[in-house]
Amino acid sequence: SLRLGHVPTIVVSSPRAAELFLKRHDVIFASRPLLLVWDHMVYGAKDIALTPYGEYWRHVRKMFTLHLLSPAKVAGFEGLRRAEIEVAVRQLVRAATAREVVDVGKSVGEAIEGIVFKMVVGKGKEDDKRYDLKNVIQEASILGGAFNLADFIPFLAPFDLQGITRQVKALRKVTDEMFENIIEDHLREDDFGQNRDILGMLLSLMHSPTDEFSSSFGKDNVKALMFDFFGGGIETTQVTATWVFSGLLKHPRVMKLVQAELDNIVGRERMVVESDLSKLIYLDMVIKETFRLYPTAPLLIPHESMEDIVVDGYMIPKKSRVLINFWAIGRDTNEWSDNVEEFCPERFMDRDIDVRGQHFELIPFGAGRRMCPGIQLGLITVKLIVAQLIHCFDWELPNGMHAEDLDMTEKFGLTRPRANKLLAIPCYRLRVTR
Repeated sequence: SLRLGHVPTIVVSSPRAAELFLKRHDVIFASRPLLLVWDHMVYGAKDIALTPYGEYWRHVRKMFTLHLLSPAKVAGFEGLRRAEIEVAVRQLVRAATAREVVDVGKSVGEAIEGIVFKMVVGKGKEDDKRYDLKNVIQEASILGGAFNLADFIPFLAPFDLQGITRQVKALRKVTDEMFENIIEDHLREDDFGQNRDILGMLLSLMHSPTDEFSSSFGKDNVKALMFDFFGGGIETTQVTATWVFSGLLKHPRVMKLVQAELDNIVGRERMVVESDLSKLIYLDMVIKETFRLYPTAPLLIPHESMEDIVVDGYMIPKKSRVLINFWAIGRDTNEWSDNVEEFCPERFMDRDIDVRGQHFELIPFGAGRRMCPGIQLGLITVKLIVAQLIHCFDWELPNGMHAEDLDMTEKFGLTRPRANKLLAIPCYRLRVTR
């Protein structure tokens, strides 16, 4: 433990310690600190990811679990996911025909943005060019990941010594105008009859409060939850999928094994469909190894203790901040042996390790009460888009670059995307015409 400014801070860097905080003492550490950037961006913590633990969080969590991201709802978006990824495939086929170098991260990001936008708003982003969601979310991630003195020494907040408050207020203004336009467009077009998209369901709740959500559930609540969907659905999913691609391009041996599995399960006469995904065991191992070695959120989202507690003999006062160092957990040699810096999916071959919060050596979505509610959607989207683009195309690094020369430098922020573009040349490999 350490003290950052006025805030007692505990850094958790082992699976055993993570289990203590996120399972054994889960209730005590289920709250979130109210950090300045996120206080602005999610309208005073009216979202689900960053709101303090309490009645509002419980009601929103129930809404996500039973309605917004229920298994049936996620499955119902299958056709939408397929259509958006097929658009990306057609664009890459044209690039392959012309032997063009493509920005893989951009192609992946545009497909994911299309999926999430249509899922939330009910129409394609191509129908309206006003919304620059991806860049807004990326900028918020950079600001949210910055060390802000005001979060640790509150009396410095009015002075804005680092200029972060000024930047986040400007970003909040842009974001708010964007969300306002999206909502007003939706209100003009939707009669709230079927609420097939997520925004329609949220607006219906705003106009027809329930016992759980009183009339205090207003437009700011809707915008805060939209931010969660766009932030979690676009940024983290794109970063994860791009790191999976990076690992495969960096390690041609692994790429060949993934393609061999796809050829065996799917064959080259058709594209991947979602019912294939559960059979792609080696690709599962590749994704797990990517989570371990290139975590999308190295420190996860901070937790905060709601009362004094003794953990493993140490007294931890109320309002202490807990940082789960998932980056360090993924490199714990006691857990992963001495080859922790190697990209080796086979390490999962004989180990029953899942990413859904039960195995604390691999918790990219967190664990316990505050585990990410979008885990199922995120896993399906990452696995489908990676499987589809690896199955449809062979990939070659440009300008004669060797795989071992591919730069894997990360960029700092709340998430850790690649510092540089992932450039490659696709070559169509299926025996079906697109």
